[in-house]
Amino acid sequence: MPSPAVSFFSGRDGVRLAYREVGEGRPLILLHGISGDATMWLRDGQAETIAAHGHRVIMPDFRGHGRSEKPRDRSAYPSDVLTDDGLALVEHLGLDDYDLGGYSLGARIVVGMLARGATPGRAVVAGQGLRQVLGFGGGAGAFLRRIFAGTETFEPGSPEERAVQWFRSSGDDPVALLHVLDSMVATPEEALGRIQVPTLVAMGGDDTRADSVDQLVAALPHGTRAVVPGDHRTAPATPEFVAAIVDFLADGR
Repeated sequence: MPSPAVSFFSGRDGVRLAYREVGEGRPLILLHGISGDATMWLRDGQAETIAAHGHRVIMPDFRGHGRSEKPRDRSAYPSDVLTDDGLALVEHLGLDDYDLGGYSLGARIVVGMLARGATPGRAVVAGQGLRQVLGFGGGAGAFLRRIFAGTETFEPGSPEERAVQWFRSSGDDPVALLHVLDSMVATPEEALGRIQVPTLVAMGGDDTRADSVDQLVAALPHGTRAVVPGDHRTAPATPEFVAAIVDFLADGR
């Protein structure tokens, strides 16, 4: 399948942001994880499969990622700016009847959008448990900060050294990514309790974040759980992950 064309819109502060689309039908916005971009949903055919079930799949690149602008000025990353950008995309596209989903960092932004009044028909929050949503995920953020800071020399072959090489080859800007991490905010549990959108919480069975997935389901008034094969890195590429999303969205029709 040829790569879909890149379109652009402006964030509320004028930063140029990119997105791609696949398919026709009911709109579904899908948000990627940290240091990724829309191609997360393309390289293993997830977007194409979901689109084949009657969806217009819309995949933005967060600011600081992919084809979106990557400003290095700290002022371009105010608190909760990625949620602002997600809401700006909904407004730009004029969507009032749509679905919303995200993985890892994208899942936290989905929760933030819901807490701030987004009203999709259904939502998918994948690869995050309650600890991460409440801002207590710690490990992954601390690991990434060590990588992005560029102030350490890591042991050859270590996870840190492999991550450094991957980020260098990907063209990511560590300064921009650190600002993205600094812009993240927690969603308090009482705000989760006010979300009335049916929400699928999907998680790889071997994901270390799975220890609080049941608590997140319980905190959402209309939460449901799906456990799929794989860990945090591999779960999104599994057929079971895509099938869980397709089935959940079909139930809302």
